[in-house]
Amino acid sequence: MPKHSVKLIVNPNADLGRAWHQIADLRPIVEEFGGADWSGTVYPTHATELALQAVHDGYELIICAGGDGTVHEVINGLMQVPIAKRPRLGVVPIGSGNDFSYAIGMNPKPELALRQIFTGKPKWIDVGLVEDNRGRKEYWDNALGIGFDAIVTIHSRKFTLVRGFLIYLFAVLQTILFNHYAPHFDVKTDQEEFSMEMLMLVLCNGGREGGGFKIHPNAKPNDGIFNYVGVKHVSRPMMLRLIPEFMKGTHLRFPQVRNGQFTEMTLRTDRPLIVHMDGEIFSGFGVDVHEMKINIISNAIQVVA
Repeated sequence: MPKHSVKLIVNPNADLGRAWHQIADLRPIVEEFGGADWSGTVYPTHATELALQAVHDGYELIICAGGDGTVHEVINGLMQVPIAKRPRLGVVPIGSGNDFSYAIGMNPKPELALRQIFTGKPKWIDVGLVEDNRGRKEYWDNALGIGFDAIVTIHSRKFTLVRGFLIYLFAVLQTILFNHYAPHFDVKTDQEEFSMEMLMLVLCNGGREGGGFKIHPNAKPNDGIFNYVGVKHVSRPMMLRLIPEFMKGTHLRFPQVRNGQFTEMTLRTDRPLIVHMDGEIFSGFGVDVHEMKINIISNAIQVVA
């Protein structure tokens, strides 16, 4: 049996390695609320393994201290067990974007978010499930981006001298300059079908990505439905024109931007897909993924916020 009912999974390398000191500062608060057993991640997908082990060990609450990628891994661990056995989840935002914690209403200050977890009430959230043409499956919790914003995510890894939203802004500008192409999409959902060239297609459980781009202001992770936003094939100057609109959340009024809702979606493209899920690359350059199926799993996990 575990010593405590709480397991704290931390990623000391979050926020480009700057998270370690923030994590150390949280220890007095954890002790104030009765303590926890700690584990740190050391390699990709380690948080998934730690979360799955925490379930088998009988922890009632798993607190994830890290960025969106760490949360993504923890949720992929929790979703491997039956719903009756899934512990509650808390999120302490110490990453670069922290978009999922924003979506569930966490305080952006880690010490206050931690207090929220120990004093708050659980609420159910939805989770997405993806399957590609190779049979690979993975869960996602905040946003799934195809095309432009997935390439932005890849470029963002190169910027180490800036923090937070600036990382993604610089990566956006680089993508506009060097990766301006629009695959042809054939999309079918439970509500509609359409076919067009798009620079970007983002599926939203939460409303924000990239630490400040308000992709779909009305998206909520507990409403039983996903939103999507697509940008049609437009010029580079038009993409530059749309960037501040995405930052304000006012882009949906433009005819070049398509949006809708769904609970099931299948899509295929005429070239390999570049895909990120919650900031983690699912399909990068040179990977032959050209078909995907996406489903919503309503009321999948309880988060404390």
